Amino acid sequence: MKLPDFPWDALAPYGQKARAHPQGGIDLSQGTPVDPTPDFIQEVLRASANSPSYPVTTGSKELRESMERYGREKLGASGDFDVLPTIGSKEMVALLPFLLEAKRILIPKIAYPTYKVGGLLNHAEVIEVDIDPSSWPTEGVDLVWLNSPSNPTGRVHSDSEIESVLAWSRDNSIPVASDECYLPFPDSKKARSILDFADGENTGLIALHSLSKRSNLAGYRAAFAIGDSLLIKKLLEIRKHMGMMVPLPVQRAMAVALGDEQHVAQQAERYRSRRRKLASALTEIGYQIDHSEAGLYIWCTNGRNDWDCVAWFADRGVIVTPGSFYGDSGNQHIRIALTATDENIEAAAIRIKS
Repeated sequence: MKLPDFPWDALAPYGQKARAHPQGGIDLSQGTPVDPTPDFIQEVLRASANSPSYPVTTGSKELRESMERYGREKLGASGDFDVLPTIGSKEMVALLPFLLEAKRILIPKIAYPTYKVGGLLNHAEVIEVDIDPSSWPTEGVDLVWLNSPSNPTGRVHSDSEIESVLAWSRDNSIPVASDECYLPFPDSKKARSILDFADGENTGLIALHSLSKRSNLAGYRAAFAIGDSLLIKKLLEIRKHMGMMVPLPVQRAMAVALGDEQHVAQQAERYRSRRRKLASALTEIGYQIDHSEAGLYIWCTNGRNDWDCVAWFADRGVIVTPGSFYGDSGNQHIRIALTATDENIEAAAIRIKS
C-alpha cells in the first residue's frame, strides 16, 4: 500500500516564502480555528480536570443526552438512532472503512483527502464520482461518502440531490456516511443533515459532526457520529476493543457546548463577514468564486494552474491551498480558508488588491 504524500509537506516551501514577506505571512491554507474557545466551555474543562477513572467509549449519560437532543433539535433526526463520541471527526473518517470492513468506496471527485486515505489504509478500492447517483456503480460497493457543505468547495447539495442519494442507498442497501462538519456555517445557502431527509428511517446512514469548527474546539478533539443504531453499535464494539475513548473532561465540555447555539451563531457571522471581505478582493482582481455557499472556505479560480496561483499569493505573503490537494479536477482552483483573525483577513484583502 502506498499512501499519497502528505499534502501540507508540499506546501511548506510556499509557506516559508510567504512568511518572508516584510509584513509577515498570513496563513489562509489550513482551516485551523483562531478565534477563542468560548469561556463557558473552558470553565467546564477546567472544573473536570480531576479525572482519575477511565471514560466510557459510548459517552457519559450527560453527553449522550446532549448528542441525542442535538440530533433531534438541530439535525432533524427522528425515529430510532444512536450516537457515539469520537476523537475528532478526522479519525472517524480515516477509520470508518476499516470499522465497517468496506472494500469498494465511492467518494466525491473533489473531496477532503482523508476519504481516499481511509480507503487506502483499509486496502479498499476508492472510486471518485459526481453527485448524481444514477451514474454510480453498485457492484461490490459497501460505503459512500457524502459531504455537504463541502470541503473544499463550500458547495451545499440541493434537496433533490440528497434525496436521490438516499433513495439510491435504500434501493441498493449500501451505507452512506454523510460528513456534515460544516453544517453550522451557512452563508448564501443553508445545508440540511441527511437525517432530516430520512424521515425516521435511518438504516444505513451515519452522519459525522464536529465541534472543532462549530465551537472552536479543534484542540479538544471533540466530535460524534449519529445514525443507524446497528451501525453505531458495530462501531462502538470495535472501538471498545481499541480503547478509543474521548477523555472525560472533553466529554463534559462537549455536552455543554452542544447545548448552546448563541456562540455558534456569533462564529457563523464572523465567517460570513470574512468571506464577504475576501470575496470582494478576489473578484476585483479577476477571480471567479465557485460554490462557496457555506462552510469555512472560498473555492476560486482565474483559469491558471493552481500552483502558479499559490506562488502568486505567497509572493504577497499569503498562504493558500492548491485545489489539486482535493483531487485532479481541482487543479485550476485554490482554496482559501476564512480561519484567520479579522485583522489578518483585512490585511490579506489589501495585499490581494494591491
